[in-house]
Amino acid sequence: MRIEEKAVAEMGDGEQQKMMWSRETIPRVMKIVGARLHQRDLVSLLLVSPWIHRALVSYSSLWLVLDFREKNKAGERLIAALSLPRYHHLKEINLEFAQDVEDRHLEVLRTEFHGTLQNLERLNLNGCQKISDKGIEAITSCCRKLKIFSIYWNVRVTDVGINHLVENCKHISDLNLSGCKNVSDKSMQLIANNYPELTSLNLTRCIKLTDVGLQQILLKCSLLQTLNLYALSRYNTPSAPRLGNFYLALNLYLLFLFSFTDKAYRTISNLPHLRFLDLCGSQHLSDEGLTCIAKCKDLVSLNLTWCVRITDVGVIAVAKGCRSLEFLSLFGIIGVTDKCLEVLSSCCSNTLTTLDVNGCIGIKRRSRDELLGLFPYLNCFKVHS
Repeated sequence: MRIEEKAVAEMGDGEQQKMMWSRETIPRVMKIVGARLHQRDLVSLLLVSPWIHRALVSYSSLWLVLDFREKNKAGERLIAALSLPRYHHLKEINLEFAQDVEDRHLEVLRTEFHGTLQNLERLNLNGCQKISDKGIEAITSCCRKLKIFSIYWNVRVTDVGINHLVENCKHISDLNLSGCKNVSDKSMQLIANNYPELTSLNLTRCIKLTDVGLQQILLKCSLLQTLNLYALSRYNTPSAPRLGNFYLALNLYLLFLFSFTDKAYRTISNLPHLRFLDLCGSQHLSDEGLTCIAKCKDLVSLNLTWCVRITDVGVIAVAKGCRSLEFLSLFGIIGVTDKCLEVLSSCCSNTLTTLDVNGCIGIKRRSRDELLGLFPYLNCFKVHS
């Protein structure tokens, strides 16, 4: 008889029941509770008792995520965590805004933990501005089953990094390149040629893109359900007060130079499964382009904020073609009137829950009560503040 079993046998009934409760019942409860806890709280539970520690560590399903969002020394913490056996079946790593993560950390992952990351499916590098193409090459080489990749707000990543991504990770379905200002049409061609099953793509503020690149995506990624093409519509960076009108004029010029045109927007009609479309600041979008977009009959969310060339004609086409709309922003469009709201009401009054017509000076009936009269299910009247 083992020493531990002998000790249990010598206990009284009450002590044995307490021991069994600690060794069997509590760990089972912890497994259920642990599935709903944040990673930090789950790790704290390991310190409660040896039985809970052994039980929780044995449940591999509880250790599929590493979340170091906004943490200091996240790169070092990630390396230390991956050395623990319980994290050898990871599905997700979140390093969002962990700004001290560098290429060297990702290179360590490639050399020391290549096998550990082979089942990783989701990787969030948003705001990790010290990561370059070199880091992208390192991390993607050991995450070949990656499905969701996000690297928002990174100006060091170029077409070279995107090339590493498509070469190493063949199963991407959700890609966020928002704010990656140094990717060009070449990246769009790489994505279009390698990810025909892409369902979500965010190209917000990718200012080097042209119609040529976007058309590649729209022609070859026909399964897209979410597409973000938010343009340069805000200028409130720290440099703005100092540079004044010159800075504003420069940004307006860049917006005009790089914005997509109707030539590309017309091709959006090739996306039969599209549900979410953000065109905020698309100053070259006309009624003709919007009429083509209206052929995407499954659209539930459409952001047309500051699409200044749009008139009633385009909005009416959307109302008639997209009868499942739940979200629509017309913020800042002066060319729309009450006429388009009347048609929207006749087509989408039972579905629309968010409608922003602030700044639409051509719409006279835009008070809360008047809008509710047209759209009884509205619960949000302001998208932009």
